[in-house]
Amino acid sequence: MKTETKTPPPVTTRTYVIEGLDCADCARKIEDAVQRLPGVQEARVSLATERLTVTSTDGSLGTDTLNQLLSPLGYRVRDPEASMPKPTPWYRTPKGKSVLLAGTLLAVGILTDILGLAESRLAYTLGTLIGVLPLARKGWANLRQGGFFDINVLVTLAAVGALFIEAEVEALIVVFLFLVGELLESIAAERARASVKALTQLIPETARLIQDGQEIEVPASELRPGHRVRVLPGMRVPADGTILEGESAVDESMLTGEPIPVPKGPGDSVYAGTVNTEGAMVVRVERGPEDHLAARILRLIEEAEATKSPTVRFIDRFSRYYTPAIVGIALLVALLPPLLFNAPWEVWTYRALALLLIGCPCALVLSAPAAITSGLARAARMGLLIKGGAALERIGQVRVVALDKTGTLTQGTPAVEAIQAPNPRELLRLAAAVEQYSTHPLAAAIVRKAQEEGIQPPPASEVRTTAGKFIEGQVEGRHVWLGSPRYAPAPVPDRTDGTAVAVFVDGKYSGLIVLRDQLRPDARQGIARMKALGIHPVMLTGDHTAAAQHVARELGMDYRAELLPEDKLRILQELKAEGPVAFVGDGINDAPALAAADVGIAMGGGTDAALESADAALVEPRITRIADLIGLSRAALSNIRQNIAVALGLKAVFLVTTLAGLTGLWLAILADTGATLIVTANALRLLRFTPPRLRA
Repeated sequence: MKTETKTPPPVTTRTYVIEGLDCADCARKIEDAVQRLPGVQEARVSLATERLTVTSTDGSLGTDTLNQLLSPLGYRVRDPEASMPKPTPWYRTPKGKSVLLAGTLLAVGILTDILGLAESRLAYTLGTLIGVLPLARKGWANLRQGGFFDINVLVTLAAVGALFIEAEVEALIVVFLFLVGELLESIAAERARASVKALTQLIPETARLIQDGQEIEVPASELRPGHRVRVLPGMRVPADGTILEGESAVDESMLTGEPIPVPKGPGDSVYAGTVNTEGAMVVRVERGPEDHLAARILRLIEEAEATKSPTVRFIDRFSRYYTPAIVGIALLVALLPPLLFNAPWEVWTYRALALLLIGCPCALVLSAPAAITSGLARAARMGLLIKGGAALERIGQVRVVALDKTGTLTQGTPAVEAIQAPNPRELLRLAAAVEQYSTHPLAAAIVRKAQEEGIQPPPASEVRTTAGKFIEGQVEGRHVWLGSPRYAPAPVPDRTDGTAVAVFVDGKYSGLIVLRDQLRPDARQGIARMKALGIHPVMLTGDHTAAAQHVARELGMDYRAELLPEDKLRILQELKAEGPVAFVGDGINDAPALAAADVGIAMGGGTDAALESADAALVEPRITRIADLIGLSRAALSNIRQNIAVALGLKAVFLVTTLAGLTGLWLAILADTGATLIVTANALRLLRFTPPRLRA
């Protein structure tokens, strides 16, 4: 008898939009609740993009099931494709209405108190019960679903307990201050997300597609690689692509933070959402709507939040023990003094209730994720793509930056630097005549130099190339030979540390054309800024020693030359003795080094292999951006430390003062709310981070 093998159910991953998401503690609560559902393998919440990603074997899992689970906790779920609801003013939101109602009843209570009316106690009690009811519902839902004491439970216990000991005024003040804090936290979270949301909102809805010689307007979401679109002045580019026709200047500030438009022409890349400021362009689409740079940035931010940094993981573990410990201490404070020392029950119950409010870990849990989310959002707006909070933390710890030379420190395209000949123009004319038939980068540089000098190369015949050695041909009845000095027909005086092309006319040595890969315009400033940050820059290159020495001398940095990819890995291990090492590169051969370094940084325009292997990528290939990246990471690390100090410092102070009877319920909740707001506001400062510049 054959046993039938059951086919395992297919695993699906779906993404939902969450409404009502305010802080990292909310995100953790949602993840814990969803992961307890049958068939769910993983649930991830992105605070920055308000997305819930669920990997599950339950094909029927959808918004209805998730809303049944999460609505009692105060959250709503919808499909990303569903129409987005219009933004609601704060005073029309449930939180805003609760604040206004509780505030009104508090004002009524204070007024009746002043007038000496007995109804003041009723106003305070009614306000407390109305304000605490939704908190109690959410707290109970969390407990019923397997969660532990959260802030909703703690505030409910403190407020109801205060009513029992006839501290009605403080009960309502506690509830009112907590509701105000929640509302402000919600507004602050929305402000932090606005920077990220702006990326997608800048992508135009339509595009001018060129088809069969005609232009038709189509949704930008229908564009596919290979399509050609026309982008008129003032329009936003509808997709990542390459300019085929036209010259203009493009405002890329939404991706790079640089306000000055960048000159662009045929062959240059443009990105979705950037603004064409001058001439009309025809652009060939290179990436579809799901894969343009802005979409990739959003995916990186979502993945980054899923990859928790070491600090966030530590705080998560700490907070899971912190709250139960405080609840236990509060219980002991309420029971032991009255039982052991015959102390008044009302006094120590009051102090225990105040301690419950100190047990809320909101500010602590928020301290690192808020800073990391703001840091990642600011990085994205500066054209710095960072793959996770762990990478953001590591970048700030870097002490050595190793850089590839070609395509990283230099532009990767050789240019003629000098011509050593009695008649330089004539030598250039003859050389360009032969080289115009070659596709070699050195040949292109020689022809380009002739064009810059206004020289029209004559035609050549019988052109013959020996790959990697030389090219020769007949020009105006003369035999012209160009090639490496080592393959020259006769000895050549090599008087240069660049790349030399020897020129022979009719078998006689006529001169040298010296070419060199040009430094990037910002290379000197970029290296100087790294040094100002205490970073040790080192160039690692496979190029010959003379060329490497020249570049290193120009930039004032150490170098290692004539390296194979495995040599770079060995040297990276040696450099780690000085501290964490970052490697910056752009080519396929750089991928192993990018992966082996403590931090891999891929230059903009680099290969996909380099981008996949790196921990961070620069949208635009500028060396100064490396210092910006390190500076932003250090600012984020400093911000996290400040936030943790504020969160734990205020808790410690109020723990002592509450036990001593110096502070009460409303000050305890004010301390908690205040700490949360301070931490949030401090994290939001990173959205305005500006890299320090060198003094002239």
